[in-house]
Amino acid sequence: MPSSGHRLRDVEHHPLLAENDSYDSSSSSSSEADAADRVWFIRDGCGMICAVMTWLLVVYADFVVTFVMLLPSKDFWYSVVNGVLFNCLAALALSSHLRTMLTDPGAVPKGNATKEYMEGLQLKPGEVIYKCPKCCCIKPERAHHCSICKRCIRKMDHHCPWVNNCVGEKNQRFFVLFTMYIALSSVHALILCGLQFVSCVRGQWTECSDFSPPVTVILLIFLCLEGLLFFTFTAVMFGTQIHSICNDETEIERLKSEKPTWERRLRWEGMRSVFGGPPSLLWMNPFVGFRLGRLQTRPRKGGPEFSV
Repeated sequence: MPSSGHRLRDVEHHPLLAENDSYDSSSSSSSEADAADRVWFIRDGCGMICAVMTWLLVVYADFVVTFVMLLPSKDFWYSVVNGVLFNCLAALALSSHLRTMLTDPGAVPKGNATKEYMEGLQLKPGEVIYKCPKCCCIKPERAHHCSICKRCIRKMDHHCPWVNNCVGEKNQRFFVLFTMYIALSSVHALILCGLQFVSCVRGQWTECSDFSPPVTVILLIFLCLEGLLFFTFTAVMFGTQIHSICNDETEIERLKSEKPTWERRLRWEGMRSVFGGPPSLLWMNPFVGFRLGRLQTRPRKGGPEFSV
């Protein structure tokens, strides 16, 4: 038992440390601070396949919208306006996806359950702190262990294979933007498909596309199915995430019916804590905080994550 008189328990939930407590041991502080400036990537086969599928589906939608519906159109401004709008939404969606996937969601440093670290916390005698037995770390409040990332994640909401990462304290904003932009681009694609079908039927499928009528129909049907599935999934996720943020409650905490031991930030306070600052158009920008300096190659050994 440490000399400070505090108690250490091996559990996986209900930690008592504050969220902003960090591991400041001299042997690891420099490496963890250095890791914050590097890209985070989880080496999970299923997650990587799902992430690639997401990109391929978005590229397919962009191909059908651009080359099947807009370029053959005789209305120049209709093609330009809708082409620019759809491609901007697709670019913002993929950018948000990358930021979600390559951003550290709030991983707690591994192996910080040391005597030196606990003495540095200056805990009161008899105070209980909690240790994760799987990654040997002192768990901050509201942190949960992810079996795929092999790390404890601060304010972990869930692990999403489609972004190959956990959704947590540091990347929830980008996940919300990803679901929003995918939902908007899906609605736009469905509207364009409807207009294209009407145009082709009125013109008896002559000169409505550079592809043959059977190929055009197949491509449009697959895009409609993709748009419906994507919109349904992302719209539900977007609504769920906004509800969780406004109530300052993660999905894990809701499913486990955990009683809040923290001071809740409700509605706009919760939104500001996730998106940063007062409401503005910057909330919609997935490039905020991005630095090219993070793209220097510096691999880390061990664990499922790979930082560059």
